[in-house]
Amino acid sequence: MNFVIVDVETTGGSPKNSKITEIAMYKFDGAAVIDEFSTLVDPEMEIPEFIVRLTGITNAHVQNAPKFYEIAKQIIEFCKDSIFVAHNVSFDYGMFRSEFKHLGFDFRKPHLCTVESARKIIPNHASYSLGKLSRALGIVIKNRHRAGGDALATTKLFQLLYEKDKNMLKSFVKEELNPKNVHPNLDMDSIDELPSKIGVYFFYNEFNQIIYIGKSISIKNRVLQHLRNKNSSKAIRMGEEVARVEYELTGSELIALLFESQLIKKHQPKFNRKLRKSRFPYGLFDTINEEGYMELRIVSISKSEAEPLLHFTSKKEGTDFLMNLSDKYELCQKLCGLYDSSAGCFQFELKSCKGACVGKEKTQDYNARIQKFIDGLTYDHRSFMVIEKGRSRNEKSVVLLDKGKFKGYGYIPFPIFKQDTSRWMEFIQTLKEDRDTKSIVNGYLRKRDNYKRIEL
Repeated sequence: MNFVIVDVETTGGSPKNSKITEIAMYKFDGAAVIDEFSTLVDPEMEIPEFIVRLTGITNAHVQNAPKFYEIAKQIIEFCKDSIFVAHNVSFDYGMFRSEFKHLGFDFRKPHLCTVESARKIIPNHASYSLGKLSRALGIVIKNRHRAGGDALATTKLFQLLYEKDKNMLKSFVKEELNPKNVHPNLDMDSIDELPSKIGVYFFYNEFNQIIYIGKSISIKNRVLQHLRNKNSSKAIRMGEEVARVEYELTGSELIALLFESQLIKKHQPKFNRKLRKSRFPYGLFDTINEEGYMELRIVSISKSEAEPLLHFTSKKEGTDFLMNLSDKYELCQKLCGLYDSSAGCFQFELKSCKGACVGKEKTQDYNARIQKFIDGLTYDHRSFMVIEKGRSRNEKSVVLLDKGKFKGYGYIPFPIFKQDTSRWMEFIQTLKEDRDTKSIVNGYLRKRDNYKRIEL
């Protein structure tokens, strides 16, 4: 299988409203570049002035260039039996799909994004934009913001990723949806136009019933994952029933989580069945044993009448959290229910446990570390708003906690957010805290030490 690394210059920033002005493609066979193709393209429309300033491509440059339909066959032949690769592939691939759609041709190829794959294969870079990442890796880009220069730089980046871990790189290949494998009523164009933004999405069947509700930081990617998923009979069944997809942007991941939970309880979709009672069936509980040491346990909430310190979606999630907690606070794994022994725990033998399991550490010292953790969990007597991005640049999202309790969320127009704090409450939808909303808020804030908040 070959890889075709692509870059395009266009008349704008959206495949829906733009046309291609320049194309460059390099074919890579896993060892070397074996072919290349590049050309200016007559977009059959005026190139906006700001694009001219960015790319240097003027209307005069493309005046005698071929129109897209004149090179369409060459492009199809060049891409034959190849994986489509680009830096931020959704844009370049979207432009190809849009141009071919105007010609009545459904261009679909397996595709791979070098932004997404680079984040995993070469992590911890400050930026994954093509310019900054290339500088960090010593890749020289000649003719930046021209298709040839950017495509060649992307090709060098792709070769680097391929040589570093070709198996992981290939795992990022996304197979295109085959229209024959989805519900006949599902509009494939509507799937192409889904946003890669944070929000909640809804699957409807042919009878206009909501059959599934989900949330994602990239609605389009998550919906495509569902529709491609053939790993279980439930996933296949759901995919076959999806006749329409709707969505609502939230801007904030926290609001997406809260909104999703609220809607699942309201509509109770059949494929969200396990979420109907509670999304968090397991909890972290604290007790004191006969020797006076505090113990922590992950237990099914249905087996306890007490309120847990934290909630979890699965026992594994809770156990993983407790394992990390024991390392961070130097807790005994035996007293955390993570090590079963009639004597001391294995960590005591390694001297990473201070001996609470065999009575060698003072109870007050051991319990003080657990209490420090517990004290950090509560927001009692504290009132503040969590501030995140809005659904657009013209607003901010806010989640309100009043004396430690979740009270609601909303969106504040940016001018009012900046200038008139007295009006903020006008834009907040008041909601009642329940066990799930409390768990969502606490869990979300627990995982993000650097979230922005404003004390009230």
